[in-house]
Amino acid sequence: MGGNKKKPTQSNASKSQDNKNTKKDETKKSATPAKPQQKQKLSVLIEENQGMKAIGSMKAITIHGLARTLGVKISVANNFIKNLENKNIVINVGGYSGHKIYQKISNRIS
Repeated sequence: MGGNKKKPTQSNASKSQDNKNTKKDETKKSATPAKPQQKQKLSVLIEENQGMKAIGSMKAITIHGLARTLGVKISVANNFIKNLENKNIVINVGGYSGHKIYQKISNRIS
C-alpha cells in the first residue's frame, strides 16, 4: 500500500543555485529605499445633464448599463441613480438581489 515515494527531479546542485539567485534578488530589492504608498482619492462625478441624456436613451435603466454607457465605475453609477431616486426622477420597478431595474418618472399633469 505504501509504495516508494517519487524522488524530486531537480538535483541538489540546481536547488542551491536557485536559492542563491533568490537571495541576490532580495538584496537588490531591499537596497532601494522604500517609498510609502499613498492611496489616491479619485472622485468621479456624473454631471446631471450628461446622466439624464444617457438615461433618456436607455430602454431599461440599470446600474450596470448606466456605468457602461457613461464609462464610469459601478459604484459611481449606483450613487447617481440613488440620488435620482431620492429626487423622485427615477423609480425602482423590478429586479432582484441588487440587480434593480429603474424607470424614469414622466411629469404628468393630472
